[in-house]
Amino acid sequence: MTTQKRRIQLNFFDTTCAGNNTTIGPWKDPKDASRNSKDRMDYYLWLARTAEKGKISSIFFADVYAGHEVYGGSMEATYAGGSQVGVLDPVVMIGPMAAVTKSVGFVVTGSSSYIKPYLLARTWSSMDHITNGRVAWNVVTSYSNSSARAMGQDSVVAHDKRYEAADEYMEIMYRLWEGCWGDGAQIFDVNKGSFGTAYDFSKIHKLDFQGKYHKLSGIHQTHPSPQRTPLLFQAGASKAGIQFAGKHAEGLFCGGSSIVRTKNYIKQVREVAVASGRSSDAVKFFLGITPIIGKTLGEAQEKFDTARKQAHVLGGLARFGGFTGVDLSPFPLDEPFEFKGELTDVGIHSAIENLKANPDIDQFGKERLWTPRKIGEIMAMGGDGVMPVGTPEMVADVFQKWFEEAGVDGFNVCYISNPQSYTDVVDLLVPELQKRDIFWKDYAVPGGTMRENFYAKQGQWQLPDDHPSAQYRWNAPEPKTCTDPLEGFRWNSPKVDLTTLLKTQEYAVRPLGEKLDTQENVSEVVVVA
Repeated sequence: MTTQKRRIQLNFFDTTCAGNNTTIGPWKDPKDASRNSKDRMDYYLWLARTAEKGKISSIFFADVYAGHEVYGGSMEATYAGGSQVGVLDPVVMIGPMAAVTKSVGFVVTGSSSYIKPYLLARTWSSMDHITNGRVAWNVVTSYSNSSARAMGQDSVVAHDKRYEAADEYMEIMYRLWEGCWGDGAQIFDVNKGSFGTAYDFSKIHKLDFQGKYHKLSGIHQTHPSPQRTPLLFQAGASKAGIQFAGKHAEGLFCGGSSIVRTKNYIKQVREVAVASGRSSDAVKFFLGITPIIGKTLGEAQEKFDTARKQAHVLGGLARFGGFTGVDLSPFPLDEPFEFKGELTDVGIHSAIENLKANPDIDQFGKERLWTPRKIGEIMAMGGDGVMPVGTPEMVADVFQKWFEEAGVDGFNVCYISNPQSYTDVVDLLVPELQKRDIFWKDYAVPGGTMRENFYAKQGQWQLPDDHPSAQYRWNAPEPKTCTDPLEGFRWNSPKVDLTTLLKTQEYAVRPLGEKLDTQENVSEVVVVA
């Protein structure tokens, strides 16, 4: 049996907004797309075509609600910086982008905290239909108080409870996508029944769910899409996030300041995946990276220097506050921090130590003392992510090093300027990666579903059989252990073999309507008509 060669996958990382994404300030260039065209469909059609030309796996759309208002207790710095504001709904872009492409996928972010499961299921199924199965769901729980208040809540739900609620949310999604409709329900048979039958209702099943956090009663409105469940992405580095990812995610967007840290993170997630009954390679890891590429080192360095001059320091400090909850507005921009052991000091010091772990931070002045200005500049240039600067060969070396040594499977590519960063990846970096035979020359399944190209396996349109969603499929052979008290009584549960049960446990079997003697020592009651 031939083992398939492992190859890098690349995603373009963007936000549907009239502004910048991970970098804050490139809009200062009059030619930058962020100030000219990101609120017009022409930009997104160009992005889709460019991605497909470069054999990019997907366009990954991040999304946030409300914005960051920690810095100075206001969103003024966020709006002044022009990053992730003027936001449009990414869902609107997907259909037209799919219409001008055949193979590139689309990752769309959706919050389990604020979108009702029934609505999200219908929206993502709709996108999966109109793209011929080229959609993924980036599952987020939403972390900011500003988004909670915008959604009518006083504050964001506690971190671990958000993930607990999200885990229950995922069960509902699987039951809607995998269980409500059996195969072959859509028949349009003019001869079936007295007046013909469009949909065979015997193969369509209502979901009644009552959980700790969610309640739902209804039939999934949309018939099964090409993937049924869209490809599942997630991002999370906390203990709860790792548990969630190991159980549910197929793709994982990870930050990384060092190969050692990232390798350890990957190991933790894989251990959880195995403990959840999945294979050790069930999850693929995509590192956030901001490559700055030039035909010469001098050209690349000039691009870096230009971006650094454009960096919006206050916008960077607003993002820092949103990510850490620490407001640096009381501190003078150019005064070095003096740590005196106060609670605020702990948060700042911890954040600085994380930034220091990334060797690319040295590009911002290794000898410079740590001040609010330095932090703001770094955050405005993309934060603590990997930022290789150099020729295509030099940048490809960095991609290959992380691919081989850290074990990441691909990269979410962030831009420093738009459109140039994207075209540099397609025209300069991709050919170099292809020359090294670590990037495909064409999609694994041209015109296939996103999941088929993700796994590089034709026919793999459905979630793998070892994924927890499999137990909720309409034709699941036998349900796995489940805390749902109704499991075993649903339409597709296997018939109970009373003889076998009675041999293994003590049961009280009573005809329907006969009262059970509560003094009997039994472990369960089986009611038979």
